[in-house]
Amino acid sequence: LAANAGSVEDLEIEDVMKIGFQDIKCVESGGPEPGVGCAGRGVITSINFLEENGAYEDIDYVSYDVLGDVVCGGF
Repeated sequence: LAANAGSVEDLEIEDVMKIGFQDIKCVESGGPEPGVGCAGRGVITSINFLEENGAYEDIDYVSYDVLGDVVCGGF
């Protein structure tokens, strides 16, 4: 989404967060394009974006499912 929007600064929290069953908030950050970038950078960018846009306010629990199939020394 960020690539299509121009940059992560052009996104709103509503663009990436969907509300599901029993008001569970879900976010998919995706991964880097093949041969470009690093998954670690994307994870950091995603978490920073969520923090800056109030995604962690008024919630009881946060669970991360971080991709592990992209080889990178960023972790």
